[in-house]
Formats: sequence, C-alpha cells, structure tokens
Amino acid sequence: MAALMHSDLSKLTLLSKGKVRDIYATSESDKLLFVASDRISAYDVILKNGIPNKGKLLTEVSLFWFQKLAHVIPNHFITANIDEMPIEVREYRELLEGRAMLVKKAQVVPLEAIVRGYLAGSAWSEYKKSGTVHGIPLPPGLVESQQLPEPLFTPSTKAEQGMHDENISPEKAAALIGQDLYNRISTAALALYSSASAHAHVRGLILADTKFEFGLFRQSGSPQELLLIDELLTPDSSRYWPLEGYAAGRSQPSFDKQYLRDWLVGTGFRKGLEAGPEGTTDGWVIEEKVVEGTQRRYQEVVAMLTS
Repeated sequence: MAALMHSDLSKLTLLSKGKVRDIYATSESDKLLFVASDRISAYDVILKNGIPNKGKLLTEVSLFWFQKLAHVIPNHFITANIDEMPIEVREYRELLEGRAMLVKKAQVVPLEAIVRGYLAGSAWSEYKKSGTVHGIPLPPGLVESQQLPEPLFTPSTKAEQGMHDENISPEKAAALIGQDLYNRISTAALALYSSASAHAHVRGLILADTKFEFGLFRQSGSPQELLLIDELLTPDSSRYWPLEGYAAGRSQPSFDKQYLRDWLVGTGFRKGLEAGPEGTTDGWVIEEKVVEGTQRRYQEVVAMLTS
C-alpha cells in the first residue's frame, strides 16, 4: 500500500501544509478540515517517502485522547464522521475516511508546550552539559532516562516549516505570550500529562515526554476560550517506552520516531545536510525495512493505548 504524501483536495482551499497535516478552509468560516497525511519528519526534515496508513493511526490515537482528556481542558475536535462534515468535504470521502477531523478554527498560541517526566532527548543533552533543562536547574547525579522528581513544563518556540524549534526558558516563554496565558497553558499541560501518563502506565507504557499545542477560540457573544488543538499524544509528538524492561541509566527501546532518527543519523544525516545526503539536494529516502519497522512500532503503541 502506497503512503499518502499529499491530500490534494482541489475544490477546497489549502491554508497550510505542515510536516504531517494539511489544513483546509471549509464553507463554515469557524471550522477547519485537518487531514493527516502519511508524511513523516525527523529533526524537522520531511522525508521523501512516508509510512503507509500513518495518518490514520495518528488520527485514531488523537481521537482517543481528545475524548479521554476532555475533562481536563476543552479541545478543538468537532467530528471525524464524514457525513457530519460540510457538503464540499464529503466528495473526498474515499481519501479522507479515517484520516480527517473537522475542528474549531482557533488562533494558534505560538508555543510548543512540552512536558517531560523523564530525562531523555534534548533534555538529557542539556543536563549533561549544564545540569539544567530549558534553563531549569535539576538535582545533580541524574542519569539518562531517569524519572524526574516531578514532571517539568519545558516550552519551546513554534518554528515555521523548515526551521528548528528552539528550547526556551519558562521566563522567556511567559514574556512571549504573556504571564497569564503562560500560567493557564502550563497548568493545563501538566494536568494533561499526569492523566495521560497514568493511563499509559496501566497499558504497559511509559510516557516519557510529549508536546501539546493550544489555541484561542471565541464564538460570537462568548468569552475567549483556551483550547487544546492539533494532534494529541501521538507517537509523532510523544516519547513512549515499554514499561517492561525499563531501567534508568541508558537509552530505552522506543515506540516513537526515535527509531527513525537513529537510522537517519546512522545513514549520515547531520546539521547542514537537511536537503539530502552530502552532495545531493534530493532529500532523504527511508529504507523499506525502516518504513516497515516504523509502521510496526506505531501500530503497536496505538493498539496498546486504545484497545
């Protein structure tokens, strides 16, 4: 089965094309159509080929979490039922089934709301150098993959496509969006992580860290509302580890994109080669065995979380 790299809904207006999602305007001005493609990115680089059915898996797990965590904070999800979408969307039923969501149109808050419960990835790299994570001092003597004393809200900038997100301190984030909005987002993000982490643990998974996005939405005559938007707790935006066999002090086997990142680095990727292997500008093509391995990991974690 071929991966869906581009949605191409020619009769709808494409508003933006992200690393994974294509966002379209609809005939209802306060609603958007989100379409999850099978594209995949690593280190903010979109690979030339995708992972078949990945968009459907991401949609399935996002829908699960939107429903399960709705008690924590309202979200932008309206429906995934094509019959309940505007009439112009229904024409593309065959392509959209299982990978599309109709959502409220919100003003995106320009902040990646990252919550970390364990010391991994860029947080581990920073800690080894300075004993901090996003500038936040941590106790000495922590080791790779160790559970943190308490989950940390560690924001980053929300970069344009092709650019890299930048880890920033809580103080800089608050200055960027305002202290009140920062407080509301950090409180919501930590509560979301706490609930999701508890569910994952029961299902045999560790939610090491994850990224949330938020938006502001106002209906006519109503006060402005903070909404959870975009995807939610997918293997694209979250670091999931198997609970069985977990041990601090080393890297962990992963159900997320780390497998793909490791392959990419092993193939020769480094900063400055985003356009393709050295001497080319053809992009990076994932080997078939890595496509299959990535797909298998995504399928497994979605089944563990939602079944």
